[in-house]
Amino acid sequence: MGENTSTTNPSPKATQPSALEIANLMKRFGAVTACECVSLTANFGEITALLGPNGAGKSTTIACATGLLSVDGGEVRLLGSDPHTHDAETRARIGVMLQDGGLTSGATPKQLLTYASSLYANPRDWHALATELGIDAFESTLVRRLSGGQRQRLSLALSLLGVPDVLFLDEPTAGMDAAVKRRTRELIRAEAERGAAVILTSHALDDIASLADRIIVIADGVVRADGTLAEVERALGEHSPLTLELSATASTQEELASFERAVQDAADAHGVELTINSGPASLEDILVSLSATSRKERT
Repeated sequence: MGENTSTTNPSPKATQPSALEIANLMKRFGAVTACECVSLTANFGEITALLGPNGAGKSTTIACATGLLSVDGGEVRLLGSDPHTHDAETRARIGVMLQDGGLTSGATPKQLLTYASSLYANPRDWHALATELGIDAFESTLVRRLSGGQRQRLSLALSLLGVPDVLFLDEPTAGMDAAVKRRTRELIRAEAERGAAVILTSHALDDIASLADRIIVIADGVVRADGTLAEVERALGEHSPLTLELSATASTQEELASFERAVQDAADAHGVELTINSGPASLEDILVSLSATSRKERT
């Protein structure tokens, strides 16, 4: 089976202005309102990141967007229509990677990838994908024996098999080591570059900074900010407490204690909340200091 190219299907940009459109989404679980009034769009060829604290409504929004959950109010249109009305051909254009996404524990990665490939008319070459993500090293190990990071890699590979036009990724790099995380980011970026709409959630701010073209912040079930990283920081920073970082170095404990008292008195006088953490220098600081001392002694 050969790997698809971006010309296998007509560009999704030619048929839909936005891959995902959500208007006034409301979703309740009993007395708890997970999403109160969420409105957002995600475009083809872009990586859209959903950010927010735990319980903010991010995963619920994705579940409603993919049709895994029904909505209690508002409208969701994925690839131009309600996800609950999608036929098999349209569903094949959507890739979904959910954290702890219900992988069959008694199967091996090789079995799952082989079976999933058979569901698509023109799947990606899963052998090449397994090699890219290092899955080939554990492809014959039962899923229940895999680590969390290995399961994440397998879930990502399964979501990419159909060369989707829309890709939903929930915490895609969770549990991965640095090398695999970097390769995962490269694969995600490549999906957007070929024209797919990528919608992801992540608590890893380095993922967001390196990947997201657009950030949507959700808190308490509503959208709080929408824009580039710089735009979101400006918008939310206006309503956040300001902080001042101060670093002090002293030769003796007495000097440091005297300085701490003076700073605390100044904070009290100006009504500023102050937290002081003091202690020995870090190993990095010690090595830098030793290097500087050594240079002085040689001159």
